[in-house]
Amino acid sequence: MVSDERVSLESWLGYHRATLLHKCSGLTGDQLAVRAVKPSALSLLGLVRHMAEVERWWFRILFNGQPELNSVFCTDDEPDGDFDLAEAAGAEADFATFASECELADQAAAGRSLDDTFAHPRRGGPIDLRWVYVHMIEEYARHNGHADILREQIDGVTGD
Repeated sequence: MVSDERVSLESWLGYHRATLLHKCSGLTGDQLAVRAVKPSALSLLGLVRHMAEVERWWFRILFNGQPELNSVFCTDDEPDGDFDLAEAAGAEADFATFASECELADQAAAGRSLDDTFAHPRRGGPIDLRWVYVHMIEEYARHNGHADILREQIDGVTGD
């Protein structure tokens, strides 16, 4: 419970990544693809796919300066493909993509200062790595709340 800033940010991000995976554990592809309520496309699998996109976007494309990377699941024709195209049959591959994107995000930030900055293509800049960590923790926290409701709807499981 006592750590420096970097360890604290990395630990909280890791906790929220693990929480999302915990919400999905033990479910079948069909259960993972269950939509929240019509007309919403929100599902646990969609959240995993969305967070893979978000990890790639903030850590690799923006912070690490890799604009040549495309989105993982979204396209110009399917801007919400992370949610809209989530299919039960692809769940295993989607979880592997999520794990890979988290690892690559960690690599992009490794050894870099929290004070390192980049310019956002729409917001301008500068934005520092510290802000990215805090934003990612917020993003996971919000979506883990969604995941909790989705999981409870599927099989009644609640909690961390």
